[in-house]
Amino acid sequence: MSKPRLAWAITGSGHYIEECLDFLLTLQDVDVYISPAGEEVLKMYGISLDAVRAIHPVYRDKTASSPPVGLFYKGYYHTFVMAPATSNTIAKCVLGIADNLVTNLYSQAGKCKVPCIVYPCDIAPEMETTAPGGKVMVYPRKIDLEGTEKIRSFEYTTVVESVEELIDTVKQRLAALA
Repeated sequence: MSKPRLAWAITGSGHYIEECLDFLLTLQDVDVYISPAGEEVLKMYGISLDAVRAIHPVYRDKTASSPPVGLFYKGYYHTFVMAPATSNTIAKCVLGIADNLVTNLYSQAGKCKVPCIVYPCDIAPEMETTAPGGKVMVYPRKIDLEGTEKIRSFEYTTVVESVEELIDTVKQRLAALA
């Protein structure tokens, strides 16, 4: 390994997924981790995983023990990004449940003091989001908003509320490392 890389996880949220991917594909030295739900969502939005694979290595959730998480202990990653993140993933992270690749990556990143940037899909009581057919209004439940608030307090975690803030935060992190 010449220098630490950025790890980016895609979950089953379609919340501005196209914009997140557009930005992701401009970055260098990134490993992409994708949940089975993330794969389904990409298909629903007509996004080919091959387009991502053409630029970055892609790791899929196919094992019970999530061996790639060990890379955090070897200093392989300088930052972990979860964008966009479902309310289910956020809830599991908040409760300390690390039972799949993405939640295990978040857990291990925290244990290794690796900064995490999280873009939850549920950030306001009333909000516009993207669906395969276009923009729609959604009304996140109180419990989902509580999960977003709780994860804000986690060590080494920065929560962003828009694609623009995601882009700015990732760019600031990369600039700080340069």
